[in-house]
Amino acid sequence: MTTPAAPDPGRRPAGVHWFLPTNGDARGIVGSAHAKDARGSAAGLREPTVEYLGDVARAADRLGYDAVLTPTGTWSEDAWLSTAAVLSQTERLKFLVALRPGLVSPTLAAQMAATLQRFSGGRVLLNVVTGGDEVELRRFGDWLDHDERYDRTAEFLEVLRGVWSVGSSDGAAEPFDHTGRHYRIEGARSLAPPDPTPEIWFGGSSEAALPVAAEHADVYLTWGEPPEQAARKIERVRELAAERGRILRFGVRLHVLTRDRSSDAWEVAQRWLDELSPKQVADAQLVLTTSGSVGQRRMAALHDGGRLAAAGDARELEIHPGLWVGVGLVRGGAGTALVGSHEEVADLVAEYHEAGFDEFVLSGYPHLEEAYWFAEGVRPLLDERGITARAGGVIR
Repeated sequence: MTTPAAPDPGRRPAGVHWFLPTNGDARGIVGSAHAKDARGSAAGLREPTVEYLGDVARAADRLGYDAVLTPTGTWSEDAWLSTAAVLSQTERLKFLVALRPGLVSPTLAAQMAATLQRFSGGRVLLNVVTGGDEVELRRFGDWLDHDERYDRTAEFLEVLRGVWSVGSSDGAAEPFDHTGRHYRIEGARSLAPPDPTPEIWFGGSSEAALPVAAEHADVYLTWGEPPEQAARKIERVRELAAERGRILRFGVRLHVLTRDRSSDAWEVAQRWLDELSPKQVADAQLVLTTSGSVGQRRMAALHDGGRLAAAGDARELEIHPGLWVGVGLVRGGAGTALVGSHEEVADLVAEYHEAGFDEFVLSGYPHLEEAYWFAEGVRPLLDERGITARAGGVIR
């Protein structure tokens, strides 16, 4: 066991969040819509019904997770509607709702977020996803190139916050006007500003993305590269934010596979790898390694475009103690997982925390069961170390 450095007494406890599997769930990494040829044939596939998503959300609420991320994309159910459908089944849990700036008016997005914030009692956060998959974006009619999309995102967020800054629709405050490259807005307002104003979580690894994060984000969220590599990445964002007089928090998106014994966790990881055919890996990597997303290409580079899977040994895909890249062989987005015993996973979380991360957005397969494994096995260890704080009234 590694003894991590004592946490900074002036630093607030880290947030631990879970994931709402609106694309379906299963006991392996190929059992959802990410693996298109497996949908409908994978054993134990759990459809993303309101009932099942409610099960996951209620478990996360009960187990003390701070929020759940509701993803966006054509491979999942709509993020806003899914959140609205299950939010009332929870009591204290927040919802990190993903949205894509190019697909909706910023005024409408401001209204939607303000409404959901009021109806939820202040439990909404926003994950702004610019989008790097041109094939998917064109399904929505979005044909802007990579850098233009980030330029539009910056303008979108400027309008979003501008709409939130004006008063109620009774005319007590001046409406918001904006003329820019991507939006021309006149007289924008909403019923009332959201209270509290939803935090903006934002990710992106390209040179076009980082200044947008520095200028507009409250939390910069990145996929789980090895801690030292991830620390270098967020240091660049921290510097850009400081130049603008801003201080950001930093979050990391990871999968997790934790068991009472390390060998048991790695046995599951090996089973997941054994379930993948060379064709599945090759087909997925053909898409992922040519993605317009810089972050996605960085994920693919961690396992050398799938070539580390050739040995057929799950431990060959361990690129840092306890950090496994097997998920990224066939799945887009976050491609790394924390794998090991509860102590080993807690050590790795502590390493990321020491590297500067204060928000951990986790997921596992299946999401319902793995939420319990982490909350009951790892979370108490993090509480004891002062990295996290036990949520009041939570039963584990």
